[in-house]
Amino acid sequence: MVVNNLTYKAIRGRQAGCDFYIAMCTLKSVSRFFTFKDADIPAEHRAQRTLRKSRIPKIRDYILQNPNDYTFSSITASVDGKIRFKSISTDTDLGEISISQDAAILINDGQHRAAAIKEAIEENPELGRDKISVVFFEDLKLEKSQQMFADLNKHAVKPTKSLGILYDRRNDFATFVVDMIKNIKVFHNKIEMEKTSISNRSTKFFTLNGIELATKIFLGKNKNLKNDEKELVIEFWNRVAKNIPEWGLLIDKKVTPAELRKDFVHANTNMLEAIAIAGNHLVKKYPKDWKKKIVGLQRIDWNRTNPEWDGKIIINGKMTKTKAGMNNAAKIILEYCGAK
Repeated sequence: MVVNNLTYKAIRGRQAGCDFYIAMCTLKSVSRFFTFKDADIPAEHRAQRTLRKSRIPKIRDYILQNPNDYTFSSITASVDGKIRFKSISTDTDLGEISISQDAAILINDGQHRAAAIKEAIEENPELGRDKISVVFFEDLKLEKSQQMFADLNKHAVKPTKSLGILYDRRNDFATFVVDMIKNIKVFHNKIEMEKTSISNRSTKFFTLNGIELATKIFLGKNKNLKNDEKELVIEFWNRVAKNIPEWGLLIDKKVTPAELRKDFVHANTNMLEAIAIAGNHLVKKYPKDWKKKIVGLQRIDWNRTNPEWDGKIIINGKMTKTKAGMNNAAKIILEYCGAK
């Protein structure tokens, strides 16, 4: 039997004077009928970016590893041919669209998803029965297709690292860090959970992505955590807070995060990472005595005016993040803690 047309149940809509159609397509049809323009064609003659093959495996594996719990947004495509719409009645936009198999279906938004879907189905054919919503536009010329691509991507905003950590419940380490914050007084209700930076007047102390990175540095890993490692992290940060006097004042609400950021280096993510570097060394080098040695944090002058920080994490009066600077700051911390 020869099938001449692709047919999908669809809803018709109108936008900017043009009809479009939203259809539920099986993943199998998406992988089979959607086309990708030749990467050798100059960019000015294409209506989509070159397919970056390096992005595909990550998306493919996401589908394969979560066959019962993956989520995809709609794909937007233009059809180089006629889309015929047959309404189920005269007063509704519900109906069926028919597209000739000879027509090229060009993806304006979602080409990497479609390519990953194709590879995922090759490994797990059962996924081909799942469906994804596709928005079809009819017979768009090159200039219009290029403008559509620009418009669809112009206002796209990638979630911040903090927000990605907060919402990523597939990532056990991220989930642990979010939950851990509740068990550490100096962090509880004082962490910026959405942004990756903090304004001068903010009531938040650190960012979530800053805590997550520092915890990763302290442990030297960010996956397959054992219960004793989780307990160690919580104890470490609690003891850091106990032995930095100004952090204790913050817990007792005698000082604000903004005041600490203004005057002290330990209220900056760069120093948080340096403390984590030092903590990693203490725990490995002195597994039985690190709790005693970390008391040395009390003897450190954390004031930004302390010349010990110059050329390390403070350059020309400003906090600066460099790997060498944080390592040198960690060395200073270790010296005060009586560690080599």
